[in-house]
Amino acid sequence: MKSIWGKPVCEDLGELVDPARTALVVIDIQNDFVHPDGYYGQIGKDLSQMQEILPRVVALLEGARQAGVMVIWVQQTLLPNARADSPSWLRRRTRGTMPPEWTLEGSWGEDFIAPLRPRPGEPIVKKHRSSAFVGTSLDLLLRSNEIESLVLTGVVTQGCVESTGRDATFHDYYVVLVRDCVGTIDRELHAASMICQSTRYDFADSEAILAEWARAGARTPLRAGAR
Repeated sequence: MKSIWGKPVCEDLGELVDPARTALVVIDIQNDFVHPDGYYGQIGKDLSQMQEILPRVVALLEGARQAGVMVIWVQQTLLPNARADSPSWLRRRTRGTMPPEWTLEGSWGEDFIAPLRPRPGEPIVKKHRSSAFVGTSLDLLLRSNEIESLVLTGVVTQGCVESTGRDATFHDYYVVLVRDCVGTIDRELHAASMICQSTRYDFADSEAILAEWARAGARTPLRAGAR
C-alpha cells in the first residue's frame, strides 16, 4: 500500500486482488449470449471470441474458489412482456422493432452456460440493465462482505462489462478487468472498448491473477460458500 493524502491506496496487483477483500464477478455468461443454440447464435452473431474465453474463465473461477475469493454471478434477465423495460430502454434495446425476448426469466437462455455454473452459496445478481449496479443488490452485497476490489470477467465487452466496470469505479471499488476473459460479438468493438476501459482502471491477464491467488491461497481463510 502507499499513502496518498493520508489514505492507504492499493499499489500492485497482489494488493488489488487480495482474496480477503476481492470478488470475482462473472458477467452474463449465459446460453442466449454464448451458446450456439442461444439467441445470438440463432441470429448469426459471431460467437468465436466469447467461446475462446470460456476455458480461461473456468480456470480463473476454479482459482478463485481455491483461494477463497468471493464469486458473484451476474445474470441478465428479461421479464415477460417487457415489464422491466421503460420506453426509452425499449428503444435502445430493440432499435424500434418488436422486442426480442432473450434471457427471458426462467428460460434455458437465461441460464449460465455449462460448465460455468454457480455453486451453492455463490450469490446470483439478476439485472435488467447493462450495469450490474442498476436496480440490483450488488453494492449492498459487496459492502456487507467487506469487498473493496472487483475482478471482472464476462460478456459483452462494450456493453455489460464496460457498464459494470464504470459503475464499480463510481461506487468506489477498485476494478481489475481480466484482459483475456472478456469478449463480445464484434472484435472491432471489443478493441475500441478495451482502449477506453484501459484509461479508467487496471487490466491484468488471468495467469497473473491466478499466480497472485495461488500465492495468497495457502494463507487466506476460505470464505463461507467459496468451495
